[in-house]
Amino acid sequence: MSDGLPATPQQGATSTEPVLSVEDLVIQFKIDGRFVTAVDGLGFSLEAGKTLGIVGESGSGKSVTNLAVMGLLPKGLSKTPRGSIMYEGRDLLTCSKREMQKVRGNKIAMIFQDPMTSLNPFLKVSTQLLEVLHQHQKLSRAEAQAQAKEMLRKVGIPDVDNRFHQYPHEFSGGMRQRVMIAMMLLNNPEVLIADEPTTALDVTIQAQILDIVKLLRKELGMAIIWITHDLGVVAGMADRVAVMYGGFIVEQAPVKKLYSNHSEAT
Repeated sequence: MSDGLPATPQQGATSTEPVLSVEDLVIQFKIDGRFVTAVDGLGFSLEAGKTLGIVGESGSGKSVTNLAVMGLLPKGLSKTPRGSIMYEGRDLLTCSKREMQKVRGNKIAMIFQDPMTSLNPFLKVSTQLLEVLHQHQKLSRAEAQAQAKEMLRKVGIPDVDNRFHQYPHEFSGGMRQRVMIAMMLLNNPEVLIADEPTTALDVTIQAQILDIVKLLRKELGMAIIWITHDLGVVAGMADRVAVMYGGFIVEQAPVKKLYSNHSEAT
């Protein structure tokens, strides 16, 4: 039965059209009775299987841009965004709540910065992983458990059979972030948005997480938006970079060209 959304192309398939395209995006928040512009006329595109790095200082608009993509801007505090966010020929800004629920976590997934606040501390990891699968796929409990455990193995969780039934507080910060990555990839999304997912981790664990994401990108053929303020991470992760400042994209280029131009300028 159709869910009213365009069919997702086979993972890893090549296409001349971007998988996600943002044009003239304007985001405003209500402060002291008036609307203040946080993102103004922003635009970028994301190709299938590629990684776009979005960099900028805190408050530049990186995260709110991608919350708009996910349809997660706070109601009442923000005005309905203007512009367009095109995914597979459809503007996500015009989708109903029900339609966005079918996209979010299924076709487009997002990893947040702090895994402890993203995972429910009162529910076992198994419960949270299985809920993601049950929401978007019709699987038996045995099939869902097998799929969830296999994804945990892919992200490097040891002793999966025992860890599967533990609570988030029983995992280290790096392991919790691996669980979050596994959760977001369970439905093989076409687009993964990673909002500074390694910022709270030490350098060694950060490198491990980056390696895992790069490996899974290659294996699953997904496109990635990687939000960060770390230019070193972007250099090793991204194919293309968009630099944000004050709600605008001030520079956008292939990663090698961007770094080459700046090294020549200095």
